[in-house]
Amino acid sequence: MGDDSEWMKLPTDQKCEHKIWKARLNGYEEALKLFQKIEDEKSSEWGKYLGLVKKFVTDSNAVAQLKGLEAALVFIENAHVAGKTTGEVVSGVVGKVFNQPKARAKELGSDICLMYIEIEKAEVVQDELIKGLDNKNPKIVVTCIETLRKALCEFGSKIITLKPVVKVLPKLFESREKAVRDEAKLLAVEIYRWIRDALRAPLQNINSVQLKELEEEWVKLPTAAPKQTRFLRSQQDLKAKFEQQQAAGGDEADGDDDDEAEVAQVDPYELLEAVEILSKLPKDFYEKIEAKKWQERKEALEAVETLTKNPKLENGDYGDLVRALKKVIGKDANVMLVAMAAKCLAGLAAGLRKKFGTYAGLVVPTILEKFKEKKPQVVQALQEAIDAVFLTTTLQNISEDVLSVMDNKNPSIKQQASLFLARSFRHCTPSTLPKSVLKPFCAAFLKQVNDSAPEVRDAAFEALGTAMKVVGEKAVNPFLTDVDKLKLDKIKECADKVELAGKKGGGGGGEKKEKPAAKAPPAVEAPAKQSGPPKKAPPAKAAGPPKKGKPASAPSAKSKKAPDTKEIVETELSPEVCEEKAAAVLPATCMQLLDSANWKERLASMEEFQRAVEQMDKSEMPCQALVKMLAKKPGWKETNFQVMQMKLHIVGLIAQKGSFSKTSALVVLDGLVDKIGDVKCGSKAKEALTAIGEACCLPWTAEQVVSLAFAQKNPKNQAETLNWLANAMKEFGFAGINVKAFINNVKTALAATNPAVRTSAITLLGVMYLYMGAPLRMFFEDEKPALLSQIDAEFEKMQGQSPPAPIRGTKRAAPDEEGDAAEEEVDSGAGDIMDLLPRTDISDKITSDMVSKISDKNWKIRKEGLDEVATVISEAKFIQASIGELPLALKGRLSDSNKLLVQQTLSILQQIATAMGPSLKQHVKNLGIPVVTVLGDSKPNVRAAALSTLNTWVEQTGMKEWLEGEDLSEELKKENPFLRQELLGWLAEKLPTLRTVPADLMLCVPHLYTCLEDRSGDVRKKAQDALPFFMMHLGYEKMIKAAGKLKPASKDQVVGMLEKARAVMPAKPEVPVKAAASKPASSAPAAKPASAPARNQSPSEDFSEPEPKPDTKKAKPAGPAAKKGVVGKKPPVKAGAKDEEDRSGPIFILVPNGKEQRIKEEKTLKILKWNFITPRDEYVEQLKTQMSTCLPKWLQDELFHFDFQRHVKAIGAMIEHMEPECEAVIGCLDLILKWFTLRFFDTNTSVLMKALEFLKLLFTMLSRKNYQLNDYEASSFIPYLILKVGESKDGVRKDVRAILTMLCKVYAASKVFPLLMEGTKSKNSKQRSECLEELGCLIENFGMNVCQPTPAKALKDIAVHIGDRDTTVRNAALNTVLAAYNACGDQVFKLIGNLSEKEMSMLEERIKRSAKKAPAASAKQERPQREPPANPSATFLRKPAQEEVPNKLNQARAQNAHLEQSTPSIPKEFQLDLDVFENNHTCASDIPDLVQHKLDEVLEPVMIPERKIRSVSPHFDDIHNSTASTINFVISQVASGDINTSIQALAQIDEVLRQADKAEAMSGHIDQFLIATFMQLRLIYNTHMADDRLDKKDIFKLYSCIIGNMLSLFSMESLAREASMGVLKDLMHGLITLMLDSRVEDIEDGQQLIRSVNLLVVRVLEKSDQTNILSALLVLLQDSLISTAGSPMFSELVMKCLWRMIRFLPQTINSINLDRILLDVHNFMKVFPKEKLKQLKSDVPHRTLKTLLHTLCRLTGAKILDHMSMIENRNESELEAHLRRVVKHSANLSGLKSDKSSEKGALRSDDKMIKAKVSDILSEIFKKIGSKENTKEGLTELYEYKQKYSDADLEPFLRNTSQFFQSYVERGLRMIESEREGKGRIQPSTGVIPQHSTDSYLPGSSTVPVSNNGEDMNAAAYYERLKILRKRRGLENSTPEEDRPPLSSLRPSVASSTDMLHSKLSQLKESREHFQQEQSHSHSPTRSSSPASNLDDLKKRLERIKSNRQ
Repeated sequence: MGDDSEWMKLPTDQKCEHKIWKARLNGYEEALKLFQKIEDEKSSEWGKYLGLVKKFVTDSNAVAQLKGLEAALVFIENAHVAGKTTGEVVSGVVGKVFNQPKARAKELGSDICLMYIEIEKAEVVQDELIKGLDNKNPKIVVTCIETLRKALCEFGSKIITLKPVVKVLPKLFESREKAVRDEAKLLAVEIYRWIRDALRAPLQNINSVQLKELEEEWVKLPTAAPKQTRFLRSQQDLKAKFEQQQAAGGDEADGDDDDEAEVAQVDPYELLEAVEILSKLPKDFYEKIEAKKWQERKEALEAVETLTKNPKLENGDYGDLVRALKKVIGKDANVMLVAMAAKCLAGLAAGLRKKFGTYAGLVVPTILEKFKEKKPQVVQALQEAIDAVFLTTTLQNISEDVLSVMDNKNPSIKQQASLFLARSFRHCTPSTLPKSVLKPFCAAFLKQVNDSAPEVRDAAFEALGTAMKVVGEKAVNPFLTDVDKLKLDKIKECADKVELAGKKGGGGGGEKKEKPAAKAPPAVEAPAKQSGPPKKAPPAKAAGPPKKGKPASAPSAKSKKAPDTKEIVETELSPEVCEEKAAAVLPATCMQLLDSANWKERLASMEEFQRAVEQMDKSEMPCQALVKMLAKKPGWKETNFQVMQMKLHIVGLIAQKGSFSKTSALVVLDGLVDKIGDVKCGSKAKEALTAIGEACCLPWTAEQVVSLAFAQKNPKNQAETLNWLANAMKEFGFAGINVKAFINNVKTALAATNPAVRTSAITLLGVMYLYMGAPLRMFFEDEKPALLSQIDAEFEKMQGQSPPAPIRGTKRAAPDEEGDAAEEEVDSGAGDIMDLLPRTDISDKITSDMVSKISDKNWKIRKEGLDEVATVISEAKFIQASIGELPLALKGRLSDSNKLLVQQTLSILQQIATAMGPSLKQHVKNLGIPVVTVLGDSKPNVRAAALSTLNTWVEQTGMKEWLEGEDLSEELKKENPFLRQELLGWLAEKLPTLRTVPADLMLCVPHLYTCLEDRSGDVRKKAQDALPFFMMHLGYEKMIKAAGKLKPASKDQVVGMLEKARAVMPAKPEVPVKAAASKPASSAPAAKPASAPARNQSPSEDFSEPEPKPDTKKAKPAGPAAKKGVVGKKPPVKAGAKDEEDRSGPIFILVPNGKEQRIKEEKTLKILKWNFITPRDEYVEQLKTQMSTCLPKWLQDELFHFDFQRHVKAIGAMIEHMEPECEAVIGCLDLILKWFTLRFFDTNTSVLMKALEFLKLLFTMLSRKNYQLNDYEASSFIPYLILKVGESKDGVRKDVRAILTMLCKVYAASKVFPLLMEGTKSKNSKQRSECLEELGCLIENFGMNVCQPTPAKALKDIAVHIGDRDTTVRNAALNTVLAAYNACGDQVFKLIGNLSEKEMSMLEERIKRSAKKAPAASAKQERPQREPPANPSATFLRKPAQEEVPNKLNQARAQNAHLEQSTPSIPKEFQLDLDVFENNHTCASDIPDLVQHKLDEVLEPVMIPERKIRSVSPHFDDIHNSTASTINFVISQVASGDINTSIQALAQIDEVLRQADKAEAMSGHIDQFLIATFMQLRLIYNTHMADDRLDKKDIFKLYSCIIGNMLSLFSMESLAREASMGVLKDLMHGLITLMLDSRVEDIEDGQQLIRSVNLLVVRVLEKSDQTNILSALLVLLQDSLISTAGSPMFSELVMKCLWRMIRFLPQTINSINLDRILLDVHNFMKVFPKEKLKQLKSDVPHRTLKTLLHTLCRLTGAKILDHMSMIENRNESELEAHLRRVVKHSANLSGLKSDKSSEKGALRSDDKMIKAKVSDILSEIFKKIGSKENTKEGLTELYEYKQKYSDADLEPFLRNTSQFFQSYVERGLRMIESEREGKGRIQPSTGVIPQHSTDSYLPGSSTVPVSNNGEDMNAAAYYERLKILRKRRGLENSTPEEDRPPLSSLRPSVASSTDMLHSKLSQLKESREHFQQEQSHSHSPTRSSSPASNLDDLKKRLERIKSNRQ
């Protein structure tokens, strides 16, 4: 109970995480009660449990877990902050709850998931559940599926995104677990409820039985659309409505059903995965498609057809494929192939959808032309193709192509074109089929309804009927004025039959759309109260224009049309009827006096007439009757100006007040025009004309007036008519003006003799120029220059002016027609003028030859091609939209490397824009957008040209096409500062002028926000300038919502800018004014608030995510208050809901070559180098940008959040994912390390500790993966880590030291050293001391070679700190120098330079103390290091740091420390793994060191025996002792992977070699130096030369240093002769490889380098030991001939070297050990016998060998045969036979021949005796040689026997003996021969060998010669080697020079340099050990003591050395 009482006292939150389950259970119960009590959802109490909720659900105790789940559910339901826990809690539920056996636990887990969905976290929950579907535990999978199904059932498909769920369904159906399959089936049924047939396509490939079962289940489902039954927190208003409907029932709910179903409709295409097909095309497709045989073309098309059957295709460049298919359709004679190609195109279009739009213009004309084919299957295929293509583009884009074939002579083409349009119209809406597009089509159809072919007529009727159905009668009727009633009825009949796409039954969309508006009671009442048809417009408007673009209902269309129809249908009345009607409204006196002869009476009559008109009501006024009365005699011939003025005034009055028709106007116009030039009446005539213009529309009036004026000859009337028209245009605007109708009259006026007429015409042109711009001038280019200059002057006056807003002609437009009117105005202004121009089709002139020229490789030919295009366009002046393949060709030139051609292309595009006019719209996507890309060019003049081109294009096309689609946002996405600033500047200029924009502008907003934070100040400025104009069109709410998706830091900044932009946001041009004006006119005030906002937002509302909920809600609320509530609250809530994104899946994303790219960018200074004192904002932003591709957005938000707790959480997530995602971690390691460097500058300790925890785990993982940091990663991290080593908190320091320790496993210690040295310069004393201690550790663990740049420099800098004021720094510095002293002894005093007396005494004292402590320290080191040492200054074992390292690390460190410190063992440190070294670039600098190992510790200190002879140099010992370790270190650096390090080392050695007095210091190091050199050569060859990042000049410099050193070395014969055979072989191999390296020639001065190598090779051949070099060349030749991979040139060069050696043999023969050379030749001939040599491609190897042997025979004669002592089985050797043949046939050996013949005679005479006794004699002799006592006697007898029987065969007796014994016998025989003949073969100089020297060759044991005991032989061999070593060291008397090499050289040489290295080091250790042993023996030159005992002792010692080496 004691324990219970303890935890009972704890607060609730601490109980919840207690280790005792009962405590946790109690905690959960208390938490549950607490959560139920807290009423405030934002209470701070919730925050305490944020981090604990995951533990609630993942409790290990089942009972506690159940209670924890209940508590968690209440927490999530009530806490405002619960959303933050979604990812971790749902993940915990999936992993730890769904696998529980208790149903209650699963149920609670499921409820928790659903509750998270309710609090707006659907996406996170869904992703965690989908992740759970991959779990291996089927229980978890089943529960995840069940929870998804519940969520979908309750929340519906709007909340639960179905695409990812549908994607995993097929995989679930394949599960082995039946429970999973069954649950998947239920889920599939539930999904089908919501999306119906859209689910079929994704499931088409599942098991047929399962599919059949599903089909059966699907059939059973009710047809009624499902309803959402559970609602999000933000949908509470919907919830209330749903509950209300549930209670009420009835029609309203049904209405909702339909609406819901429509909204939730899912496109099956969206659920499919895109397939990439371009790479799967047959490789020979493009050849086959051009083949002559139709079968081959068919094969090619079949392959494509199969691929295009995929329902969704990956985007790509399909240009070539589309062109190939187009060619087949257009030109292939085989109709079957045409049909196949059409099917392929249809498949491509259907699979790519909108992405195919670029190619639509390319194929549509070809398909239309091909409709001339009669075969049904071809026609059907073409129809399918063109229909599919239409869905990828807009009608506007292909209208030119279709219109061009409407007049075709072939009736089939006309028919199919009309039918295609009819089908296309069904997919249109009133907004996508504006009047401007419909007008030219209707004109074409009207021609076709009169066509002679009935099928053409029927097709035209169908097309017109469809158009009428889509846009309503009102829109189409103006185009059908000339159609008779019969045909009109036929069109209407067709319209009734049409079913539009996407409609249920034949009902119009208007009915469906009216439902939301109709639900609002005030809106329903409004129409009932209104009397006139126009009043119905407002309610209809709420239904018509919203998103889906359904046409308005029929009643509203009719009502809007009413005012216009009266004007059109008025017929002409007879004079009698007119008089009757006039008499009814005019006073009788007025009627009588109208034609009075007295002008005063006529004037009085006019006055009465005027009064009557003024008092008349509009509906009662018979306008036609009245004007006809006015025209009655005298009519317009009235002579009295007063009467005439009054008459003209009355005409204006009637036109203004009455329903004045064109019929009435025609009565008066002639008279008005006649009086317009009158001085007194002209102004009244103009007023009347203006009134008529307002009544009958200006375009018609102007056309009539101008034609009437120019039908007269009165120049005054003509001039005034033109003046009136100019003024009227300003008042009425230019909308609908038919320029074509009077352009000829204007030309007539310009040619008039009367200057007033000309002036008026020019003024009129000036006004027209305001509206039409530059194209107007094109009509008058043929005028006389003088006149043209006047016109230009007028145009110049108007330049820059904008046309005035129209003040007349708008009063009759219904409020909702204004948008259309505005569109008409724009379209007609730009469009009609261009329609008038005679256009040339230049597609035939754009030949394939011209296109190929434009794409040629030669820029001059490309320029020619462009010049030709420019010529074609300028000659044509006005061109049609069809320009063949020119767009693609010009697009390629916009990215031309030659900027002049880019500019020329831009000028051509400007030409095209001006020449093509509005038809240019269809080329915006494929040719206009690439111009935007050019704005990113670095040259300002190119950018200026691109901007000018853009503006020229926009003048013709308008902005709509540019803003539609993703193209502009994709351009803005590119991280090009020039492109961004120019594009944003351009948009800022254009957007304010637009009335509406496409919804796709919203796609640019995220990139606009990115630009607001761009590194470039210009980009930021332009983005800020553009912000208000984006907001003007998209609205503040949408912009804020989009900002919600930004990272928190960015969001705050952007929101601030949005607030500023909101303050300066301009109003939309004109539209808002009109909207305001229209509101008072409405008599349905309650309906307006619902409808007006819907209309205003419709253009951009489409964009608002995939959730249409806000839209449906916006249309439904009844009053303004309800509307406001929805708009005000919903978007912010939704934005908040989307703040937290998907947190499932991997968090480290592997980007291929991402790191390499970043390294490259930093090297080329494209990005900032990571180098700072404190991190500035630009560094943080740069890192943020770089990380965006490697980490998910949510993690990035956490990492760069201002709240440190988010950082801790993010690091926790990274720790969890590190191990499973280690590859991706390594891929973005540089970014991770950089982010942690930022954390080192934070002041928060918890973040820092968490960061260090992560880093320890990270480096552990990297070490385990054997990963090596590169310099880029290290330099951006280690310096900042070192800053924290001086942290005041012990815990932090320990962790940093631990990390530094681990660092040396993943990064070369020699590179960490300089960084730590930099750290010692800090002002922080703690940092200095810690860095110094770390340096001491490095020196202790890795030896002196870590000291960079040189030990002297490093130690001098360290020694400076011995005088530091801070005690810890002083101690650390002393300890570091002590570590150096332990490594290199007294030499350290020279390295540290001069110290003050005080500092020196401190150092000496420290060294003395350490010497006393050493034994204790070493004893401690043998045990695992757990405790800190007694003397902290005596060791660097970093124990505090180790305590923090994880256990595995601890063990590894302990083992490493044990290996490093333990005296007896030397673990394989002398082995050099060359392959690893060459292939592992990162480790290149960590070459194992040669003499850096502590041999002083391996061997006890020795006393060197007194020398018998002088050393080579009297100062050699001193030099050796002081410089040996330095030379060793420098040589080790020669092989460094770092070029600069290697060059420095070579420079130091070169300095030594160049000074004769110092050069001897290199003696004994030559092999070591040569090994390092050729290792460097191999490194350069394999690594550096292949590395593009390295500067080739550095490599050349390194080569130069190496060759210079070698030349210096091989100019000194004494040093050169030290090089052993194995080393020379490898050196020659490296040099010859270098000579053959073709890459060297590419380096500057490469040839000079090769010449230097050539010189070096010659020097090596001359100066080296001749035996070694000859032997090396023979072995090298053998290797090169065996290797098949090698270059034949290699063998050739080796043989050239051999020939050179042969040439000098006469001079060098005496210094060559022939025995070794012949052994090498023998080995060569064993590998390459004579037959095999002759089989080689070249006979040179054979000739080389023969020449060598012949030369040797010629120089030595028969004695050559005595030098074969080292060859086993001589009789079997091909060499001996060859030599004997050579000797035998040599003329120089004739004397020898006679001797031999006498010997042979003697042999023959004694033949019998030999045969009988030879065996016995030789056996006796060899027994004597084998015995210790008689060995000399035996050798003498053998010599005499051989003299007597020179051909005696000793082979059988020597065969079973060891190599050593054979050598011993041979040597003995030679010595006896030399003694007897008086010649010193062994020492040919003077004197004889001393006795002891001869004796020394005897074996030390009697058992050796005949024994096969290898161990004894080895001992003897070692003894021989020992003697040689003693001689070399001056410890054994010997003659100063020996021409013959030492005995050891008689043995085969070391095979390779690696072995040589082992040998060299072992010899050194052996020699030292032997010196020690020798002290206890006499220094007698002979072996007087017991040889056997000495040998045993020697064997043991050598065995010990051997075991230590392993």
